[in-house]
Amino acid sequence: MYIYALRSEIDGRIYVGMSSNVEKRLKEHNAGYVFSTKGYRPWKLIYIEKALNRLKARIREKYLKSGVGKELLKSIPR
Repeated sequence: MYIYALRSEIDGRIYVGMSSNVEKRLKEHNAGYVFSTKGYRPWKLIYIEKALNRLKARIREKYLKSGVGKELLKSIPR
C-alpha cells in the first residue's frame, strides 16, 4: 500500500490519498473519475511513500492530511 500526494496544476491545492497502484490512481484522478479532484485537473504526483500495511497507510494518510502534514507537503518545491 502506498500513500501519495498530488498537486493541482491549476491552483496548487494538495490532495492526499492511498492506493496499491499509484500510477493507475493518478490516471483516474486526471481522467476525472474521482469526484473530489475532478474540478482541479490536471494533477501532478509530488510525494509517494510505501507503508507496511493498510492500517499503517491510513495512519500516515491522516497525518499528511493534518495541518502539520499539509505544511510538510507544501514545502516540496514545485
